[in-house]
Amino acid sequence: MKTDPAFQPLAARMRPRTLAEYIGQSHLLGPGKPLRRVLEQGHTHSMILWGPPGTGKTTLATMIANTVNADIENISAVLAGVKDIREAVARAQQRLAMGKRTIMFVDEVHRFNKSQQDAFLPFVEDGTLIFIGATTENPSFELNSALLSRARVYVLKSLTDDELRLVLQRALTDPERGLGSMPLQLEDQVTEKLIALADGDARRLLNLLEIASDLAEEQAGNLVVGESAMHSLLGEKTRRFDKGGEQFYDQISALHKSVRGSDPDASLYWLCRMLDGGCDGLYLARRIVRMAIEDIGNADPRALDLCLNAWDVQERLGSPEGELALAQAVIYLACAPKSNAAYMAYNEARADVQNEGSLEVPVHLRNAPTKLMKELGYGRAYRYAHDEPNAFAAGESYFPEGKAEQQYYRPVERGMEIQIREKLQKLKQLNQQARQSGRSKP
Repeated sequence: MKTDPAFQPLAARMRPRTLAEYIGQSHLLGPGKPLRRVLEQGHTHSMILWGPPGTGKTTLATMIANTVNADIENISAVLAGVKDIREAVARAQQRLAMGKRTIMFVDEVHRFNKSQQDAFLPFVEDGTLIFIGATTENPSFELNSALLSRARVYVLKSLTDDELRLVLQRALTDPERGLGSMPLQLEDQVTEKLIALADGDARRLLNLLEIASDLAEEQAGNLVVGESAMHSLLGEKTRRFDKGGEQFYDQISALHKSVRGSDPDASLYWLCRMLDGGCDGLYLARRIVRMAIEDIGNADPRALDLCLNAWDVQERLGSPEGELALAQAVIYLACAPKSNAAYMAYNEARADVQNEGSLEVPVHLRNAPTKLMKELGYGRAYRYAHDEPNAFAAGESYFPEGKAEQQYYRPVERGMEIQIREKLQKLKQLNQQARQSGRSKP
């Protein structure tokens, strides 16, 4: 049963029906581009449409079905189960018997578990159906490799501001499906605010426009939406931000890499992007501490203290003081000398421990709190470093017996690690001299 267009949301009424009406994705649908060529030839194949909300994934699947003269089965992975898949496949088999192709469109396909995704495979392989999945999440993480191997992935991009303006203009001037019969006028500031609020999402833009139309006031015979009405309804701008999805991890990755790349301006930009999108300041504080440990380390030990203090401010005071403290920490990290020597040393030592098993602690390094332990030799021949020249027991070894001495920590020639590197080199020379002269044991 079809819904009366009069009761459909504006975004549903304005859904493109042909490639000529489709706005955006020129890298896929422009002249000579891969998907455009396939459709012009009347052919198609199984595919995954991956992109942010409001980029036209559902619309594109419907247009593909119309272009290749195929029926379409729409399934939402949020609501459907294996039973729904089987029923849709049965209908596809009936159509195939009559020489008709079927496109199985699965929205939010990443919501299906492995067994549900596997249910499509035999029918994709035998040609019963053409599979099109839509997802906002990275397919390489969320979809089975078997399904991915049978479908080509197309990446859809957020619409540009110019493309959103075109979407807006069509909705305002279309007298049948849009608002052209009103007609409605937007002040320039309102237009720009709507585009900023949409943040690349055409569906969100049209939903906002529909809300704005309810606020229109008559001015000199025209219906006009002013900036004050929009501000009272929508408040401050909010950017699209999925706290657990692909954009979340892309942005925290960009923040971390900007800090590592010693770019304080880009680091501050990505921090503000995440805060503006609603990211928890305590989560950001934890990740910023990780950056201090992983990328600055002993090149500037003050960095970790500063980040822990910023975390404390965020936890105690919240916004905006906490956010300012996080910004200060991020800028400091980006400007600080960089060293991942401690991080790399930890990973190497941990790998050795995991691979070599439980090597015995050397007897001379063992504690001897009882008489029996002393009789067994625990602690015997241990050299108390503070009794040695310069508080260093030259020639002593602290690794397990039978394990060659390792160098995990390799200080870099930046920041305080320059001095650490020089000191360790001198101590290494003292060890070598003591062992060569036979003075490594008392």
